[in-house]
Amino acid sequence: MLKWILILLAVAAIASLLGFRGVAGVAATGAKFLIFVTLLLFILLLFGVIAIA
Repeated sequence: MLKWILILLAVAAIASLLGFRGVAGVAATGAKFLIFVTLLLFILLLFGVIAIA
């Protein structure tokens, strides 16, 4: 999932530099969503490991 986040951030940066604001916004929003999902899964995994121990 980290690979997709980095790809979307790169697409957003390049699109922004080239003036494609719509594409840059969509890519940045997708990256934000994946970052949120990744952090949520990490926190759930962390609390699951703590609860088991």
